Amino acid sequence: MISQIIFVIVLITAIVLFTRAVRKISRNIKLGKPFDRSDRSGERWKAMFMVAIGQSKMVKRPFAGILHVLVYAGFIIINIEVIEILIDGITGTHRALGLFFYYINIAPLYTFLITAFEWLAVGVALSCAIFLIRRNIGKLKRFWSKEMTSWPRTDANIILTTEILLMTAFLTLDASDTLIQRATNSSYSGFAVSNGLLWIFNGTSISGLEFIEHFCWWFHIIGILAFLNYIPYSKHFHILLAFPNVYYSNLNPKGEFTNLASVTREVKLMLDPSSVPPDAAAAPPERFGAKDVFDLSGIQLMNAYSCTECGRCTSSCPANQTGKMLSPRKIMMDTRDRMEEIGKNMDKNGGKFVDDGKSLLFNYITAEEVWACTSCNACVEECPVNIDPLSIIVDLRRFLVMEQSAAPQELALMMNNVENNGAPWQFPASDRLNWTSGV
Repeated sequence: MISQIIFVIVLITAIVLFTRAVRKISRNIKLGKPFDRSDRSGERWKAMFMVAIGQSKMVKRPFAGILHVLVYAGFIIINIEVIEILIDGITGTHRALGLFFYYINIAPLYTFLITAFEWLAVGVALSCAIFLIRRNIGKLKRFWSKEMTSWPRTDANIILTTEILLMTAFLTLDASDTLIQRATNSSYSGFAVSNGLLWIFNGTSISGLEFIEHFCWWFHIIGILAFLNYIPYSKHFHILLAFPNVYYSNLNPKGEFTNLASVTREVKLMLDPSSVPPDAAAAPPERFGAKDVFDLSGIQLMNAYSCTECGRCTSSCPANQTGKMLSPRKIMMDTRDRMEEIGKNMDKNGGKFVDDGKSLLFNYITAEEVWACTSCNACVEECPVNIDPLSIIVDLRRFLVMEQSAAPQELALMMNNVENNGAPWQFPASDRLNWTSGV
């Protein structure tokens, strides 16, 4: 009974802490402007099943993609076993699902399931070990870019190491439990993978086996609950946000830019005043483009929390490859960091934001980074969860051009020519055919 009480207290504490952390992230995402992407629901569901669930974009890089799919499948499927742990912890039973399957005469199915879980556990552990080697020994370039400071690298190592330990505890628990059960029932078969570990416990007493089994059981469940409460503070929050992030992703052609309604209206009035109804007055926005996270949309801020820092966007960015400062991954990391900073500000001030004199643009992302972008959409195409760094870059550019007239000299000259001459060249339309003289 004492064990059950402790278990319930630990479980409730973990749920409360996780809920509190998720609420803060939800509040931070809502700092952005409302967005409506309720259209084309069929296409959105298809994208979610293909990209978020089916991992279709992950496997474009086969080696890392297949390993990630294995970890993803293991994470989802093995955690079905957590249901049994929760039941056992609350009720004080031992392998409650196994007993249930036995009573309804399908005990072999339980053995099959746990054996499958064990094979997946081995696959997850090996995959995580390979990922650790690639990151820390192989030093894959995209994991050692300048934005990948000590914390992002440590964060990834913590997660990978934790998964290896959890899978090891799961297999050790099964092996020690098999030996305990065989002490009273010699016909107990156990499970295929953990049976291969039985030799490790040769000569161990029953009391010793019971200690190992209990320790691994508690380590496994507390590890899972700790992992649950760690991911809101980690890049691995994409485990939860990947699904809504893909569902609400931009389904329009990648080369299609958004237009500000107020600017579109003014252009239409200049071209044909009769084309805009008198009652269709569009109030100008509080700000053209974006300077801080408040000026971005909620989906853009969700993008930032969905980023797994894999670096595929940056490794495919032509500007980054030529040595420019731009890194699409850094854009997303900076946006998330700015949200976190604002959230802490609000926590200290009773839920209200007190101006701290900082902004996403200038304090986190420089104008040089923004203007280095070629708008090629390579980052959007590469992202495994359909994050759109380009949309943030474009909004930051809009602020620089429309609010501060801070475009690069070459671009400013081109825009002036378009305004004055109707073309990007420095001569009037009447002279455009002068080159044909003498031909």
